[in-house]
Amino acid sequence: MRKVWNSAWLLLAAANLFWAGNIVLARGIAGEVPPITLAWLRWTGAFLVAIGFAVPSLRRDLPVMLRHWKIMLLLAATGIASYNTMSYIGLTETTALNVLLLQSATPLIIIVWAFLLFRDVPTPRQVGGVLLSLAGVAAIAAHGSLATLATLTLNPGDVWVLVALAIYAVYCVILRRRPAVHPLSFLVACMGLGSLMILPFMLGELAGGAAFHAHAATWLSVAYMALMPSFIAYLCFNRGIELIGGGPAGQSMHLMPLFGSILAVVFLHEAFRFYHLIGIVLIAGGILLASVRLRRPAGVAAAPSRGSGAIPAAPE
Repeated sequence: MRKVWNSAWLLLAAANLFWAGNIVLARGIAGEVPPITLAWLRWTGAFLVAIGFAVPSLRRDLPVMLRHWKIMLLLAATGIASYNTMSYIGLTETTALNVLLLQSATPLIIIVWAFLLFRDVPTPRQVGGVLLSLAGVAAIAAHGSLATLATLTLNPGDVWVLVALAIYAVYCVILRRRPAVHPLSFLVACMGLGSLMILPFMLGELAGGAAFHAHAATWLSVAYMALMPSFIAYLCFNRGIELIGGGPAGQSMHLMPLFGSILAVVFLHEAFRFYHLIGIVLIAGGILLASVRLRRPAGVAAAPSRGSGAIPAAPE
């Protein structure tokens, strides 16, 4: 288990797989549960699931997080409350095809924020890897047709999702500033704070007449969202950022549209096309290009990494 916990790309791949499932489910129940209510149910449920595991570490780490309350509030607002709520709002007004393509912009946005906030300069390999993976995502999203890609347009839902991704990229970059506490303590605190931030907007949504159609499939979907893409995926992704930094970890988000295509084939019985293969090859090549470190000649010390954003691993 420790080997898995120290494998950045295995953890990041798992996180993106769970997030891809979240997008599929959120789009499927968009007419059943109001978007802000869905975000609140997701994070409140995740908080209730996780807090039982986190009590021992919370007792130890709470004073540390209270001393760093400003960054904790900012991380909860960007990584939990704003991003997910706005994404669910967007998913009520846009197509899955557009969302897949927009998700692929996240690594580029992370690079921009890392430069603006911390003056991190990406390497040519990182930029090349992002662009190569973008090409793979575009091939999948456009079904291998330039004509289809040219006809993609932004609607209000796309704008909601794009702004949500820009906010989440801030979270990825400033995560390096989080207190050095146990991962469970940090995650539970962020989920609890995020749930509280969403609560007044959720009450306003329901008071405004938003309909909530509860049935077994709805509650099963919410349960999945609370457990896998929330508790488990965020734990994996935060650990991945600790191990390799925000920029390289953000590159892993190109896996989300890839996994989304696979889920569509498995669960929606969509056909696997040649453009899927092309997209997979390009995405994998881009991730490899951006993440593999070049060998140094013997006796040459490594230069300090300006863009990693890594922080000391919290006690396990």
